[in-house]
Amino acid sequence: MKKTLLAASVATMMLGATPVMAKTLVFCSEGSPEGFDPSLYTTGTTFDAASKTIYNRLIEFKTGTTELRPAIAESWEVSDDGMEVTFHLRDDIEFHTTDYFTPSRPLNADDVLYSFRRQMEEDNAFYQHNSGNYEYFNAMSMGELIDEIVKVDDHTVRFVLTRPEAPFLANLAMDFASIHSKEYGDQLLEAGTPERANRQPIGTGPFQLVGYQEDAVIRYAANPDYFRNQQPLDNLVFAITPDAQVRYQKLQAGECHVMPYPNPSDIDEMKQDDSLQVLEEPGLNVAYLAYNTRQEPFDDPQVRKALNMAINKEAIIEAVFQGAGEVAKNPIPPTMWGYNEAIEDDPYDPQKAEQMLEDAGVEDLEMNIWAMPVQRPYMPNARRTAELMQADLSQIGVDAEIVTYEWGEYLKRASSVDREGAVILGWTGDNGDPDNFLAVLLGCDGVGGANRAQWCHEPFDELVMEAKTLSDQAERVERYEQAQAIFKEQAPWNTLAHSVVFMPLRKEVTGYTIDPLGGHSFEGVDLK
Repeated sequence: MKKTLLAASVATMMLGATPVMAKTLVFCSEGSPEGFDPSLYTTGTTFDAASKTIYNRLIEFKTGTTELRPAIAESWEVSDDGMEVTFHLRDDIEFHTTDYFTPSRPLNADDVLYSFRRQMEEDNAFYQHNSGNYEYFNAMSMGELIDEIVKVDDHTVRFVLTRPEAPFLANLAMDFASIHSKEYGDQLLEAGTPERANRQPIGTGPFQLVGYQEDAVIRYAANPDYFRNQQPLDNLVFAITPDAQVRYQKLQAGECHVMPYPNPSDIDEMKQDDSLQVLEEPGLNVAYLAYNTRQEPFDDPQVRKALNMAINKEAIIEAVFQGAGEVAKNPIPPTMWGYNEAIEDDPYDPQKAEQMLEDAGVEDLEMNIWAMPVQRPYMPNARRTAELMQADLSQIGVDAEIVTYEWGEYLKRASSVDREGAVILGWTGDNGDPDNFLAVLLGCDGVGGANRAQWCHEPFDELVMEAKTLSDQAERVERYEQAQAIFKEQAPWNTLAHSVVFMPLRKEVTGYTIDPLGGHSFEGVDLK
C-alpha cells in the first residue's frame, strides 16, 4: 500500500501539480549537478543533489558538526594497530523502489564491497566504464591505503589497510563513500546500460529521485522506507537558479524556502525582512588562485610569489566579500586544528613584484585567469575577483585575460595538467581534518584531479603523507605546520580568502542547520 501511494504521488508531481496537503519544500539551488553518482565528482552542487538526498554512508557526520554518527553501520571497531576497521551493518535498510528498479533484498555487505571495489579494482566493469575517474578516491590515495575489503558475514565488513590512517573513519563519512546497490549495478550491466547509474540513481537516503530537467528542476519524494523514519517533508524540489539576485527575489516571493550563496550586499536587507531568517557562521573554507606549476614561467616559485604580491587581497575582501570574510594566508582555514598562525603572508607590494619578475627574466607576460561561472560559499563573485586581479597585474606589466566555461566543463578543464593559466577555485572542508585540504588539494596523488596547481613537491608531500599515519594529534599538527611553511615558500596558490557563510531561509522553515562542511541537507527539515 505504501509503495502504491508513493507511485501516485510521483505521478502527480510529474504532471506539475502537488498532492493535496503534501508538504513541499523548494530549495533554490545555484546550479545543475554534474550527475547523480557522488563517487565521480567533487563539487558541493552535485553532492547536495545526490549524496545528501539520495544516499547514505557507513558512518556520517552529525548534522551541523564534524562529529561522526552511525548510519548504515550501527557500530564499528578499530584494531589496536590501526590496520583493520570492522563495521557492523544494520539489517533493516532498504534501497529505493522506483519504476526502473525494485530491490529483492535489504542492503547487505555485498553492497558495501561493490561500492568501494568499483572505485579501486581495474577489472571492475564500472571502473572500466568510468575510466577509473573516481577523483576523491584517487586523490586521497584510497586505493593504496585499502589492502582488501573482507565480507565477514552478510552484515559485517572489514577494511584491511596497508598502514594506519588517522582520518580514515572521517573519510568514509564523505560523499564519495556513498553506498550503492550491487543488485541495481548488476541489472544495469546485464542490460548494457551502466551509464544509467549516473542518471537514475538508487540509494537508501531520506529522499528518492522523481525527475530531473537539466538546468531547471530536480524533484524528489520522501523515502517511505527510510531507516531513520520517513521525513516530515513529502516532497523536495531543487529549483535551479544560478543568479543570486533571482534566488533572493524567489525567496522574498515565497517561491522558494531556502537559498544558498546570497550576494553579500543583500545580507543586511535580508536580516530586516520579517518573513526571513538568516543563519550565519565562519566557513571551514578557502578561496584560492591556483597556478599551473608545470608550465613556464609558473614553474618558478619566485614568479608565483611575484604575482601574489601584485594582487591586493584586502581590496578583494572589501569589494567582493563586502567584509564577510578575511584574507587567507594558509591553505587551511584558521578555525581548523593544525593551522600555522606563525606564517607571514606575502605583502601587497607591486613595486617589488615587478622587480622580482624582472630578476626572473620574465617580460611581457601574458596569462589567463579563470573565473568560476557560479557562486560558491568561499567565492561570492569570481568574475569580479578576476577583474580586480586583472587590473592589479596590469600595473606590473602582466596582460591577463579572463576566461570561463560552464561549471562542469570548468572543473574538467581546470584539472588538466596542460591547462593554460591560473584558476580561481576554493574548497570547503569535507571532514574537519587538515588532510582533506593539504593532501587532497596539494598532494602528488591529486595532480590531474583535485590538485589544480598540478603541484607535486616531495618535501611537502612526505610531511602530509606521514601525518596521516600518526595517531597522536600533536605530532600531526607539527607536520602540518611544517607543510604550511613549505607551501608558503613555494606558493603554488595565491591564498585569497576565508568567507563567512550565510544561509537565508523563510521563517516557516524549521530544523535546518548550517553544515560546517558546506553541504545542504534537508533530513529532518520541516515547514510550519
